[in-house]
Amino acid sequence: MSGPDVQPRSRTVDEIFDDWEDAWSDRDENAFRRVCSAELHYEDPLTPEPLEGIPALLAHADRLWATFPDARLEQLGPRIGDGRMAAAPAKLLATHRQPIGGLPATGRFIVVPVIFYCELERDRLLRVRAFYDLYDAAVQLGALPGRGSLSEKALLMLRGFGLRGGGR
Repeated sequence: MSGPDVQPRSRTVDEIFDDWEDAWSDRDENAFRRVCSAELHYEDPLTPEPLEGIPALLAHADRLWATFPDARLEQLGPRIGDGRMAAAPAKLLATHRQPIGGLPATGRFIVVPVIFYCELERDRLLRVRAFYDLYDAAVQLGALPGRGSLSEKALLMLRGFGLRGGGR
């Protein structure tokens, strides 16, 4: 049945995030256009300023894909949403194949848990904030020492943490 009174079926949160993960994993620019609003606002720990619009997101994705050519997103747990706001746990799986930020390619495989917290508009992603542990990703790449290690303690001491003048 079709006509002016028939509204298209709303997509579920799972369908929206499946499309989002597929866009990243399949390197499909058109898929981003299908799942994201033209007024997209995106940010993650690697974006110094929020990205505005799909072209800015695609430029960011191109940098990721150049550095991690096998990068893919996979669902990590249940997604939740109320029609206006949604959240989805995922994991980024990738192998570091090209230099990034002065760090030469390590060939290391990383797994980075991510939480996407999003505002939806007409079944599309309007605002997306990706939360992940950048320190853990750097440890997996070998760029920073592991948490709790002697190397981390030395690094923190060099930065002035844990050093106290005099007794208390």
